[in-house]
Amino acid sequence: MKKDVFTLLGGFLTALLFFFGTIGVSFDWFTTESINAFVIVASAFAALAVNVYAVWKNTHFVQGLKEWLRKREAKKSNE
Repeated sequence: MKKDVFTLLGGFLTALLFFFGTIGVSFDWFTTESINAFVIVASAFAALAVNVYAVWKNTHFVQGLKEWLRKREAKKSNE
């Protein structure tokens, strides 16, 4: 799924490149190589963001779960 999204992004940018070429607008930096490089950077950034979120969520969830279990055990001990 993720690979398909980035393939579509690359296809869209390539279509923009051809469109600009058709109407006579050109940018020195906007080439097929720069599009491929951008797609690679975008996919790497998305993977990084997903992994950072997963680590952050996992860390806070586990800490919250441990605290909840501690409170639960303390409550049982007091009864």
